[in-house]
Amino acid sequence: MSAVTTTVAVAAPEVSTEVRRRRRLSPGRRLPAARLVGPLLLLALWAAASAAGRLDPAAVPAPWTVVRTGAHLWTTGTLPTDILTSLGRAASGFAIGLAAGVLLALAAGLSRTGEALIDGTVNLNRAIPTLGLIPLFILWLGIGESFKVAIIAIVVYIPIYLNTHAALAGIDHRYVELAEVQGLSRFAFVRQIVIPGALPGFFVGLRLGVTGSWLGLVVLEQINATSGLGYLMFQAQNYGQSDVILVGLVVYGVFGLVSDSAVRLVERRVLSWRRTLSS
Repeated sequence: MSAVTTTVAVAAPEVSTEVRRRRRLSPGRRLPAARLVGPLLLLALWAAASAAGRLDPAAVPAPWTVVRTGAHLWTTGTLPTDILTSLGRAASGFAIGLAAGVLLALAAGLSRTGEALIDGTVNLNRAIPTLGLIPLFILWLGIGESFKVAIIAIVVYIPIYLNTHAALAGIDHRYVELAEVQGLSRFAFVRQIVIPGALPGFFVGLRLGVTGSWLGLVVLEQINATSGLGYLMFQAQNYGQSDVILVGLVVYGVFGLVSDSAVRLVERRVLSWRRTLSS
């Protein structure tokens, strides 16, 4: 009995030491609000440099100046109107691009005929700078809202298609053989194997698409626009109002960070069954 107890007592420290060594290889526990550390540090450096007089106020206003300007634009009603206009454009283009990217990826990933017709065309589109299509789309759709939404949709659908299609192509063929042996229908095969296998790549493309919609919006709202954050920044450039330009950039940055965080949250919930390094 004493020999067994001694053996267990000796083995226990060895096991715990081995576990501790294994744990050191992982990044560790996720820190609360860790993604805010970088932006807050940048804000602190900006404020410190402004307070020390290291930054030219005409070129880079202090954070408190930007806050006052943003509050003034909000109370006058200019900023809320421009924000709603930009959100509407981004949401319309994103919805179209999301639907197109997913449908094209499924068609190309599940059919050799679809792949032959779609994949090369999408990659050709990817090779063409999307913003270089603006003059052509203005000729086709006019200079109103339609061409802006269309360009945003193109910016969004390309990363969603590429990542989703790559995830579909990377599904292990043994799962396909297992589905055939089990006699799964086409619908069951898509639901039980294709969709779970493609979700990780889809969410990567979704995050890139969300970011791309905001990047495209910055440029598009400076082309014959009468409202929107980009238009606000363009008008401020003409009058040398750098504080207004920074207000627009901060709003764009906040929207981009919030939307990306929302996609990450949904991804963690949907893919909670995965055991990955980040989890």
